[in-house]
Amino acid sequence: MIAIGSDHGGYDLKQRVIRYLEEKGISYQDMGCHSKASCDYPVFGHAVAKAVAEGKCEKGIVICTTGIGISISANKVAGIRCALCSDTLSARMTRLHNDANILAMGAGIVGENLALDIVETFLGTDFSGEERHQRRVDLIEKTEI
Repeated sequence: MIAIGSDHGGYDLKQRVIRYLEEKGISYQDMGCHSKASCDYPVFGHAVAKAVAEGKCEKGIVICTTGIGISISANKVAGIRCALCSDTLSARMTRLHNDANILAMGAGIVGENLALDIVETFLGTDFSGEERHQRRVDLIEKTEI
């Protein structure tokens, strides 16, 4: 299951990504927001991150206008590796090398077609599991190096 959330700036793109998930038969949990009314992105970034960190959802997608604030918010939750991606190469590499578990996008940065390609790439790419990449993911997860 995919946890998905946005603020008002990412609402329209979130709704389009939800339609994409439904078309592909991918289950999801919409963590909000539920309208274009002004709201605070940390609330929804944390909600998605918490669902992923607790194992309720396998991966997450968060969207705000730039993707920056909501990705920072998601990354405050232990065990989360949220990557802000605005192209498919970044989406593929962050899964292969970083085992990112949440994708962040900026609705004001990427268009709808590119966003759906990024989502498809992120969800369709597995972590490589190579020792060097696992070692680095393990170092990311440490509180101090």
